[in-house]
Order: sequence, then structure tokens, then C-alpha cells
Amino acid sequence: MIEPIRRHVTVDLEQQAAFDVFTKEMGAWWPVESHSMAADREDGTTVESLVFEERVGGRVYEVDSNGNEGTWATVLAWDPPMRFVLAWKPNLRDEPSTELEVTFTSDDAGTRVDLEHRGWERLGERALFASEGYRSGWVRILGERYAGAAQAVG
Repeated sequence: MIEPIRRHVTVDLEQQAAFDVFTKEMGAWWPVESHSMAADREDGTTVESLVFEERVGGRVYEVDSNGNEGTWATVLAWDPPMRFVLAWKPNLRDEPSTELEVTFTSDDAGTRVDLEHRGWERLGERALFASEGYRSGWVRILGERYAGAAQAVG
């Protein structure tokens, strides 16, 4: 079994605002230039927008510069402003999704955002390699990109 990736950051925002920056504003802070289906194509296609449908069964998807939609995730649990869970696969590889859970907890410093990325075994022989990439990637994406966007809002 590959241990889930667990990361957290505390942002100086109320819980609902922290939740909204993560979901509604994801396109503003996610590094679509390097981590998207368009980037996987390597043909000059770019991401024009990122949409997070806020409901169980909703999708997280990109719209690229050719007008194509690419689904990154399906919303498995939706409990704003406390938590959401996604079946997560923001790439073009022919493999199953992993699972991403993000929780938001108010504390004296603002809101603590806890991320758990699990289900690596579903990826078979790529599981260890994929998990290691995300293990370091979530540090930058959550701790720098998301936290920076939250700071700009606050």
C-alpha cells in the first residue's frame, strides 16, 4: 500500500472564502501551463478556463483554446464550506482516477486547509512514480499557488 499524501496550509481567510478560492477560483491558481490535459498534448493548445461544478456528480474540467472540454475530476462528496472529495485524473493517460479530499477548518489563524490524495494502488505499476510526483507537487501547488491566491483575496 502506498501511503496517502497529506498536506496542509493555513490561510488568512474565513472558511467560506478559503473554500471558494479553492473551488470557484481554481483556474486562477492552478498551474494549467504545466499540469493540465492541454499541457499533456504538447501541440501548443492552452487552457482557456477551468470549471468546478459545485455539486455531487459535477465535474472539474478544462476548456482548451480549441474549445474542447477535458474532464479532470468528478465530485464524489460536496459539503461546503467544510469539505469536498474528487475522483481525480487531470491528465490524458489511460488509467483510473485517484481520490482527492480537501477539508477546511476554521481556527484562530484563519482556515486550515487539509488535503489528502489517496488511491494510488489503482494506477498499477505507475502508482509509486505518480505518487512521488504529486508528493512534491502538492507542496508547491497548495503551499505556494493556492496560498498565494488566498493571500491576494484576503
